[in-house]
Amino acid sequence: MTINLAIAALLGLFSSVHCLGMCGGIIGALSMGLPDQVRDSRYASSIMVCAYNLGRITSYACAGLIIGSAAFLLPGGAVAHSILQMIAAVVLVGLGMHLGGWLPRWSQIESFGARVWRLIQPLGRHLLPVNSPLKALLMGMLWGWLPCGLVYSVLLWAGASGGPVSGALIMLSFGVGTLPGMIAAGLAAGALRQMLRRAALRRGLALIVIVFGLASPWLHLATHGDSGAAPMSHMHH
Repeated sequence: MTINLAIAALLGLFSSVHCLGMCGGIIGALSMGLPDQVRDSRYASSIMVCAYNLGRITSYACAGLIIGSAAFLLPGGAVAHSILQMIAAVVLVGLGMHLGGWLPRWSQIESFGARVWRLIQPLGRHLLPVNSPLKALLMGMLWGWLPCGLVYSVLLWAGASGGPVSGALIMLSFGVGTLPGMIAAGLAAGALRQMLRRAALRRGLALIVIVFGLASPWLHLATHGDSGAAPMSHMHH
C-alpha cells in the first residue's frame, strides 16, 4: 500500500505538467477574482489558495471513497478482484504513456464525467464572489469534480485498490501530490512550474508508472497471495 501511495503522490506532482494548462488557469482566474485587499496581501491570498486546494483534495478523497466502496461491494469475490487488478494495470500503463506524451487520446476519458459536471457546475454561481476561506473551500470542492482524464485514471486505479479506505487514501495522496504545482499557479511561482515542465522529469515518471503498471498484478499476488481478495470474498459468507 505504501508503494501505491508514493506512486499516487508522484502522479499528482508530475500531472501538474498537464494540469497547469487547465487547472492552473482555473486557480489563476479564481485568485484574480479575489477582492483587492485579499490579492494585495500575500498572507490572505495564500489562505484562499490553500482553501481552494483543500476543497479540491477533499473531493478527490470522497470520490476515492465512493469508487472504492463500489468496487468492494462487487459480487464475484476473488475473480472480480483479479479483474479489477488487471484493469488497474492497464489504466496505469495508459496513464504513464499519456504522461510521457505517447498517448494523447487517453484524455478522452474525460467525457465520462461531463454529465456530472454539468449538474455540479451551476452550484458555483451561488458562491460568487469568493470573499471568504469557507467559500473558497466550497468552490474548491466543486472544482474537484471537474472532468479530468488524469484524475479519472487515478480514480479507476483507486477503485481496484481493495476497499473504500485504500481508495480514499490513494486519491488523497494524488491530491497532495498536485499541491506544489497548483499552489505555484495560484501564487505565480514560476520557477516550480518551469521545473515541472522539464521533459526528462515527465518522461522519467512516465516510465516508472508504466513499469509499475505492468508489474502491479504480480506484485499484488506476491504480497497478498490467495488472501488478497479475502476482504471481498468474506462479504459473501
